[in-house]
Amino acid sequence: MRRLFALLAFFALPVAAAGEARVSVCHGYSCVAQAEIVYSAAQLDEIRRLLLAAADAPGERDALAEVVGRLYRWGGEQSAIASDRAGNFSDGDGVGRMDCIDHSTSTTRLLHLLGERKWLRWHRVLEPQARYFLGLIANHWSAVIEASDGERYVVDSWFVNNGEPAVILPLDEWKKGAGPDV
Repeated sequence: MRRLFALLAFFALPVAAAGEARVSVCHGYSCVAQAEIVYSAAQLDEIRRLLLAAADAPGERDALAEVVGRLYRWGGEQSAIASDRAGNFSDGDGVGRMDCIDHSTSTTRLLHLLGERKWLRWHRVLEPQARYFLGLIANHWSAVIEASDGERYVVDSWFVNNGEPAVILPLDEWKKGAGPDV
């Protein structure tokens, strides 16, 4: 009887349809809320084609900026993150707003999805990194990738409105404060 219940429980679990992928995206500041986003096989195929068209690491970073933007835009079609605006102050106190912790966590999850599918040929996904104010207080976080030559880059979607291409910068420059004004 226990085996029957175990078998029934297994089939009751929510599973992505063939070719789909599910990713949990944080919002609400500091990941206090999560939205499960389902990417269709057609959307994933579009992403795969964009990434595999890159001829080298710089091309892959260019494609990644666009890909991350599209993944967030499609996520916004299914959740409140559509209202997220660049930085922390443009979106007021609306539902779906995201701070840098939400973005760094969610973007890292999206990058892992791409890496697990072997669509990143010149980069690997690292843990998010922080930059510090006066060397003491972490005041901004971002997702990070490492190129095959060892150079590290941030993939920072916090700098842009939902659905826009992510900002990709060398990690060392970003740690010194580089990035768009928001």
